[in-house]
Amino acid sequence: MPAYHSVFLDEPNQQLVGNFALLPLRTRTRGPAQQLPQLTDVSELDIEPSHASYDPLDEVLSLFRANTFFRNFEIKGPADRVLIYGILFLSEALSKIRPGNSRRDAEKNVMNVALDNNFAIPGDAAFPLNQAFEPPRDRNEAELLRQYIMQMRQELAVRLLNRVYMDPSGQPSKWWLSFQKRKFMGKQL
Repeated sequence: MPAYHSVFLDEPNQQLVGNFALLPLRTRTRGPAQQLPQLTDVSELDIEPSHASYDPLDEVLSLFRANTFFRNFEIKGPADRVLIYGILFLSEALSKIRPGNSRRDAEKNVMNVALDNNFAIPGDAAFPLNQAFEPPRDRNEAELLRQYIMQMRQELAVRLLNRVYMDPSGQPSKWWLSFQKRKFMGKQL
């Protein structure tokens, strides 16, 4: 069974930095991403890929669980690289949530990871998948990519916490936490 690929592979007019697509996002976080309209007619949990506000971060969250079981992932385009990075970041963020954590404690831990400016981008020696990602051409492109990824990380952290802490009891979802130790493609950020 093959891994699930991005529905944004055929997205027209993708802005690229290296071979990483800077796709539009539905976010309130400041950054370089083009803004998609906020959800008004459907919940964040029920959004379908055909919806006008469906973004790559919705896709990361919906395909995370299925794709973490694959050790290999054939990259079919720049949008798949966004999916890969998002899955790697979710793995890292989940590892910061402990089963007994309150939402507030988890939020503090996960947001610290999301807001950390010392993360590797494609082309940096510490980036785990440099063989699959092209580095930015110059310093300006590198800064643009860093800002976009920072925006992605912050929004993914918020959306992940909303899913992990859906239960009114305030306890984290055991189902989501069962994926804490899984490594996508054997890698971690």
